Amino acid sequence: MPEVSIDALSARVGEEIGRSGWITIDQPTVDAFADATGDRQFIHIDPAAAAMTPFGGTIAHGFLLLSLMPRLSVDADLPRPAGLAMIVNYGGERTRFITPVRTGARVRARFTLQALEQKRPGQWQQTTTYTLEIEGEDKPAVVADWISLLVTI
Repeated sequence: MPEVSIDALSARVGEEIGRSGWITIDQPTVDAFADATGDRQFIHIDPAAAAMTPFGGTIAHGFLLLSLMPRLSVDADLPRPAGLAMIVNYGGERTRFITPVRTGARVRARFTLQALEQKRPGQWQQTTTYTLEIEGEDKPAVVADWISLLVTI
């Protein structure tokens, strides 16, 4: 990950700061998420029953797609402030599940820096828009404004 000064990162507010590569959302991943969360609704885990719905097959859980944010942010090689000790999730302002992701589809994330505010010396609150795109689709799967606390030393 490229290391930048806080000032250089702050200068990028309003800009896309990273884009991940494509990953495939396969049925074993969806099944594992269903097992981990207990969300075993048929549209996620039963290909035959899901084929009878308007989706035409199984779809990924919305929360699975949201939970890919850390994995995809690492792949996107997002800029990190110099002296970063840790990043802590603080919460979200807005999350929308816009387009279902069918199993077998490929997705990637785009990250846009919306705000970077110093809260106290060495602590910065960062708001980033996470947009999860689906290969070949016009509309994204997920759009979420995510807040993180950056702690520098």
